[in-house]
Amino acid sequence: MKMRYSIQSPSAVVMVRPHHFTVNTETAIDNSFQVATDHGEDLSAKAFDEITLAAETLRSHGVTVHLFDDETTSTPDSVFPNNWFSTHAGGHLAIYPMKAESRRRERRSDVIEMLKARYRVQDVIDYSGLEPDGLFLEGTGAMVLDHIDRVAYAVRSDRTDPIALERFCTHFNFEPMVFEARDASGLPIYHTNVLMCIGTNFAMVGTGMITDSKRRAEVVGRLARVGRSIVELSNDQIAQFAGNALELQGRDGRILALSTTALASLSAEQRSVIEDSAKLVPLDITTIERAGGSVRCTLAGIHLTPRSE
Repeated sequence: MKMRYSIQSPSAVVMVRPHHFTVNTETAIDNSFQVATDHGEDLSAKAFDEITLAAETLRSHGVTVHLFDDETTSTPDSVFPNNWFSTHAGGHLAIYPMKAESRRRERRSDVIEMLKARYRVQDVIDYSGLEPDGLFLEGTGAMVLDHIDRVAYAVRSDRTDPIALERFCTHFNFEPMVFEARDASGLPIYHTNVLMCIGTNFAMVGTGMITDSKRRAEVVGRLARVGRSIVELSNDQIAQFAGNALELQGRDGRILALSTTALASLSAEQRSVIEDSAKLVPLDITTIERAGGSVRCTLAGIHLTPRSE
């Protein structure tokens, strides 16, 4: 395993532990990954325990986890903080415009203040003012960022507005690469990060969901041009959240945080390609996955320099 630090892989994350978890009916309209909840079914205790154990597991591998609690009942998707903010090398922080009104309440000043206190933050660019104009860009759900090649991959959807994307890319020095993607039923993919995961030496991509063959070849070619191995994921593997993973920098090298559901869907050959450069670290969040997101969605990576350095 290569031990060298990678700018693609943050060594710290923000996680939010929900006390009143439920599946958000407002976002079910365009999220086909969500699973309906039986009336009266309380998933809160299971979700709370899943995030608690996931945070402990990541810490055991040397990842710094800043764990926040959400005790409110008005933010059903707060367990997915990667959608409302992102951080970037050089001390930059972005706050994003969210499509669902319930998700706009997830933005927390205490998270931002912690980041400013613990890390070197030079500026905060807040795009949330675009919401009244119907311009949405749901963070690193809407975009999968290649920090090495400076490309922002984005699936066209109601949650990824091209104007907002262009503004982000201009501010943060990324090249936008936009494409259409649909699931087996022909429904548009709602977030790019369920379709692909970019590691340092590999990229996992649901290539069959990219509708245009020419654009598909361009995406794969661009990911491979810096020497990455391409792990092509089937539609069924995407449905099992295999694309919703995040490479992190651990104590002893890079790890790939993914769900137990996702890991079970991978073939031995696919695992081998990943394990050439990152240790597979499965997290059991099967309850949380019913809300339509998996491990990657629960992790807001911190690409900032700690103040102690």
